[in-house]
Amino acid sequence: MADKTQNFANHGQFMPMYHFFTAPLSLIFLIWSVWRAMTIRDVETHYLLIGALALFGVVTVSRLSPLRAQDRLIRLEEQLRYARLLPADLAARAQATFSPRHYIALRFASDAELASMVDMVLKNPALKGKEIKSQIKTWRPDTFRV
Repeated sequence: MADKTQNFANHGQFMPMYHFFTAPLSLIFLIWSVWRAMTIRDVETHYLLIGALALFGVVTVSRLSPLRAQDRLIRLEEQLRYARLLPADLAARAQATFSPRHYIALRFASDAELASMVDMVLKNPALKGKEIKSQIKTWRPDTFRV
């Protein structure tokens, strides 16, 4: 993404090794193991199914755990940013109301439009991340997301 300006349309990232290799292969192996366990009913195929379930679980957790840690860091970064840029009462209301998904979506808002975006989300806390990000006019890129 270094050569392109990040925006709402292109901010999603793929990790080729995970999205195009590891996850699909583990899913194919799981599906094949389920099919095999249903057609060949013996102990070995059921052990194979247990192994496929374990492998699929490991692959899934290996992707979700770093994302969860990153979400926590984004929330902390954004709380510090709010304390620096927003009036104290607005920052306190945001901290009391926002879910991690709100912080994650609003990290793309520029410093100039942050106050208006926070106010918009406070008025409608049911907004989803995509809805919030689509309202951002001046995009602040986040190229560190894994």
